[in-house]
Amino acid sequence: MRDNRLAVIIMILMICIMIMMMTIVASADLGFSLSARSAALYIPQTGEFVYSKNIDERLPMASTTKIMTALIAIEAAEMTELVEIPAEACGIEGSSLYLEGGDILTVADLLYALLLQSANDAATALALKVGGDIATFSEMMNERAAVIGLSDTHFDNPHGLDSSKHYTTAHDLAMLAAEAMKNDSFREIVSTYKYSFNVSDKPRTVVNHNKLLKKYEGVIGVKTGYTKKSGRCLVSCASRDGLELIAVTLDAPDDWRDHAKLFDLGFDRYVKEDPRCLSDTLFTVPVFGSEKTSVRAEVDDLESLSLIRLRSEKEYRAIVDIKPYTSSPIKVGDKLGEIIYMQGNEEIARRNILAIDTAEKNKQKFNLFDLFIQ
Repeated sequence: MRDNRLAVIIMILMICIMIMMMTIVASADLGFSLSARSAALYIPQTGEFVYSKNIDERLPMASTTKIMTALIAIEAAEMTELVEIPAEACGIEGSSLYLEGGDILTVADLLYALLLQSANDAATALALKVGGDIATFSEMMNERAAVIGLSDTHFDNPHGLDSSKHYTTAHDLAMLAAEAMKNDSFREIVSTYKYSFNVSDKPRTVVNHNKLLKKYEGVIGVKTGYTKKSGRCLVSCASRDGLELIAVTLDAPDDWRDHAKLFDLGFDRYVKEDPRCLSDTLFTVPVFGSEKTSVRAEVDDLESLSLIRLRSEKEYRAIVDIKPYTSSPIKVGDKLGEIIYMQGNEEIARRNILAIDTAEKNKQKFNLFDLFIQ
């Protein structure tokens, strides 16, 4: 009996050791470990998470909250609108612009203070401007989160100060950042290192807290955050050669280094191919039955095509299927062919080749003899 028990114990220990070794090998394959309690690396162009660590654990988000605050404010207000700062927005604890009641700023000024200096008073002023009160604005934030599909996120305020009802996950923050980066105004603000403006005719300058803008090639945003409860939080976005990556860390003592490691992983392993390098995108198609002898045609909707692959995978190729000729009448937008994008034997995507010229039908009766005398 003792021998059987000993054998079972030895077997359990061996299994545990094997699991530990597999974990160590997996970490070695990635080439790094992270300080973060939770982390994600996301490719928004494909919707793929290429790295995750406790990605669905609900945690405090600190000032990364302001990604949503800014997105809602940008969508709801004009950048040039003037905002008179109410007393309720003054004296908010934490990072601040030290606004005073009656100060007048534009929405744009408040957004730069919000996203660069992480000003909690700016967050409150924007929330009151857009929502009327904090509770209403928080509900707007949660409604927007639901539209994006953030199922493990709940907002209780616009600035990110600690609350038991205020949490998110690395997964949801990556999705939120991807949505915000679609907005040109948001994208411009978070990529700005320094911004100067006036507060009641007094000059002010805010500097972006995101050190990665200067430390890592290709970084174009997004937002830092910290409270004692949340630890260091960071959402960042980097772009190289058309490939865009979003990195998220929550409760990360060494967040700058963590994000550099994540971006190195993404850019080392993945590449985006330009479809314009795989085939022609502009074609000339002969036309019969018109005074015009040809029309031009162009590949449609290339902007939405993301040919992203692992560097170790087969390269993409394009198969062009276009009519050798066409008959009039031709209208702009008529389909004259298509391009099929392949990886090995697998079809990845198709795009139509559409006419960008017109060709009216010749009003004279077409005579086959004309083909031989032209």
